Amino acid sequence: MYLLVRELAEAGIPVAVTCRVLNLARQPYYRWPAAPVSDRELEQAYLANALFDAHHDDPEYGYRLLADEAREAGHVACDRTMWRVCRDGRWWSVFGKKRSKNGKRPGPPAHDDLVLRDFTAAEPNELWLTDITEHPTSAGKVYLCAIKDVYFNRIVGYSISDRMKSALAVRALENAVARRSVEGRAVAGCIVHSDRGSQFRSRRFLAALRRHDLRGSMGQVASAGDNAAMESFFALLQKNVLDRRRWTTREDLRIAIITWIERTYHRRRRQQRFGRSTPPSSTKPS
Repeated sequence: MYLLVRELAEAGIPVAVTCRVLNLARQPYYRWPAAPVSDRELEQAYLANALFDAHHDDPEYGYRLLADEAREAGHVACDRTMWRVCRDGRWWSVFGKKRSKNGKRPGPPAHDDLVLRDFTAAEPNELWLTDITEHPTSAGKVYLCAIKDVYFNRIVGYSISDRMKSALAVRALENAVARRSVEGRAVAGCIVHSDRGSQFRSRRFLAALRRHDLRGSMGQVASAGDNAAMESFFALLQKNVLDRRRWTTREDLRIAIITWIERTYHRRRRQQRFGRSTPPSSTKPS
């Protein structure tokens, strides 16, 4: 506001008039040019920027998790200060506030739906599906983000973590691209279809898509059928691994998931589309 007052003063409008219209006191304005930005204000600005970046990447986070992210970035402040900055910026968790009468709608999709429930592909790396699932253990929840190639019906990339951050989806995507690069298969132009989860709308995930020249696609809100082929994989995982026993540690569940994907789902499970045989190996370039 003081910058505006100064600009208008340079244009010939008296300071007293501008301050009266903007409901500003004149004395603080006259003191302002000597110290436009104090060290405390600069520190608060850097803190607010770190909290905003964390909120933008993971809108589900409340102020405590945002504070953890800011501290990891090197900022030091108490929880009350973190809460005040988040309050002033209105950076609340999307799950933390009461919904309106008709329910709170998710944010706009980052991409159009390029799949339209047609889960078929004529060649490898033409269509990938991705989603995130979670399961509890005695030590806390485990989150799995998996990417499935529709042509081979195989999981080409996945990532497991104890936190559902945008980095979880990015690591799964990078894992899929790295695997296909080793196999000698180009991934440029491949459609990556997901729901409208914030992890898939985050800046990091969108940047990863652009970096590898991949095409994003998103289904409709609250429509499981728009990603049914990926949901069917998670249903198998639920039945064969997640619900088979009570898991004590995250590491036990992580090893069980990896073992089932690599040993059972890829190498032993027979599929009708391949003549009741296991999916063909995707290690040779087409």
